[in-house]
Amino acid sequence: MHFDWTFLVRMSALVLPAIMLMALHGVASAATPPASSSGGSLETLSQRRIFFGHQSVGGNILDGVKQVASAPRVVELKDPGQPVAPGTIAHAMVGENTKPESKIADFARLMDAGLAKGADVAFFKFCYIDFNGTTDTRALFEKYRATMEGLKARHPGTTFVHVTVPLTTVQRGAKAWLKELLGKPVWGISENVQRENFNQLLRKTYGGKEPLFDLAALESTSAEGTPETYELNGQTWPAMVPAYSDDGGHLNAAGQARMAKEFLAFLSALPAPAVQPPIPSHATP
Repeated sequence: MHFDWTFLVRMSALVLPAIMLMALHGVASAATPPASSSGGSLETLSQRRIFFGHQSVGGNILDGVKQVASAPRVVELKDPGQPVAPGTIAHAMVGENTKPESKIADFARLMDAGLAKGADVAFFKFCYIDFNGTTDTRALFEKYRATMEGLKARHPGTTFVHVTVPLTTVQRGAKAWLKELLGKPVWGISENVQRENFNQLLRKTYGGKEPLFDLAALESTSAEGTPETYELNGQTWPAMVPAYSDDGGHLNAAGQARMAKEFLAFLSALPAPAVQPPIPSHATP
């Protein structure tokens, strides 16, 4: 019997790609993590009253939060004297970019103006643009530390959270090489050093002692767990994973999704706010 090899070849050309496509689909499905089961943990936020002071990167994170099912509602704060509703992340712009001291002062002003009484959890973050190659990180940190100590003393019923300074990518490739050759600063190199110096002070002071959301560590680690670093004067420094940003500093959709997930998980794990004992009433005999 004559076997039609031409027919077999034609069938193989049709069948093999389909088999390969099915195999690839199976691999992709296996590599995709199952849907997050964080819904139960997010339940802990249903009664929390949270305030977050920020500028643009904080807004990026909240944009990611809005895409998460069962996440607390996000509302802009208009009046610091108005209590935050349970199950809400209230937010507002604090201070002015490139002037980090103004953010410290503005956050303290909001807290003392009545916001601390209406929020169980409160915090703010600096922006990457607040730090340059000459920032006095020690002086800035001492200003921050003293202000936060004062707030905790004045408002013991509020849980104050600390947030590390976000990073940027560093310029690489031919442009970076040419700048180095000409003795010009390469974007992100010296700035990230100062951001990391400040972040190390935060970690040393508050890590394991008070709530600390390490945004910088998340930004400098890929979804697969690979650190993004660069070398300067024999030392290794962290930088933002390029896949998390389209402009080198702000979070794109992938960065927003990653940071929002970790942000909500962090908030969900915070201990329940301390309940202040009621002031005893003294009845008149």
